[in-house]
Amino acid sequence: MLPKEDLLKRAENREALARIIDRAEQAIQTWEPVATDFLTPPELFEAQALFKTLTDVQTLAGGGYPQAERQRLMISRSEIPFDEAAAGGPVPLAALSIAGNFLFDTASHRDFLGSLLGTGIVREKLGDIIVLGERGAQAIVVPELADFLTTSLVQVRSVPVKTQPIDISELRVREPRRKEITTVEASMRLDAVASAGFGMSRSKMVDLITAGDVRVNWQPVTQSSHSLQTGDLVAIRGKGRLEIGDVAVTKKQRYRVQLTRLV
Repeated sequence: MLPKEDLLKRAENREALARIIDRAEQAIQTWEPVATDFLTPPELFEAQALFKTLTDVQTLAGGGYPQAERQRLMISRSEIPFDEAAAGGPVPLAALSIAGNFLFDTASHRDFLGSLLGTGIVREKLGDIIVLGERGAQAIVVPELADFLTTSLVQVRSVPVKTQPIDISELRVREPRRKEITTVEASMRLDAVASAGFGMSRSKMVDLITAGDVRVNWQPVTQSSHSLQTGDLVAIRGKGRLEIGDVAVTKKQRYRVQLTRLV
C-alpha cells in the first residue's frame, strides 16, 4: 500500500491526488495498468511530480496530441510495460467529430462544452475540445462514452450536429509555433524573465501576475518576485506558454536565459 496520507500532506490538488493514488494502488494490487480520468494541467503536473518519488509505479500521460491541455494518466507497476500496441496507443482515448453548419450561428468552446455536459456526462470524462469554426468541433473523450455521445449529442446552440467517432490521427490540431529567445536579466524574477519572453512591458506583466493570470508549472503565482529556474513553464491564458531553458551567469553577474515561447 502507498503512504497515502504522507503523500497528500502538501498536496495543492488534494481531492484529485487522492483519487489518483487510489488508482495507483489498484494498479499495484491487480498487476494491471489503470487510467485516471482527464486531469487538468495543475493536477497532472502535481501527480507526475508525486510519482517521481515512488519506485513501485510508473506513469504515462496522454491527451490525444502532444500539446493537449487535459490528459489522462496511465499508471502501472514499474515492472509491467505499457501496451504500446493498444488501439490509439497505451493511453485509452477516443476522438469524436461534431459536425454541423455553424456559418450563421457561431459556436464557441464554451458552447460545445456545455452541449457535451448537457448530455449528462461529467467534465472529468472529457479531454480537449478543438473548435473548427463554421464546420463544428472535435472532442477527445474516454472510450466508454463514445457510443453514448454519438447518439446523444445532436445539437449545439441552434445547430443540428452529427456526432461520430474518428481516429485520433484525424484530429485537426495546429502545431504550436516555437520562438527561441535569449535574454539577459539582472535576476530570475518572474516579471523580468516573463516580460522578455512574452514581448510585453514589465509593468503589464506585473499587472497580469497580480491579477492571478500567470501560472508557473500550472500553479497560480501572484508574486512578481517569484524566482524562476531551468525547466519551469510559465503560462498565460490566451498568450501561450514559455519554457525556461539553460541559464548562465555572465561576467557581470547577470543571467543569460534561453527561452522557448510556444503560441
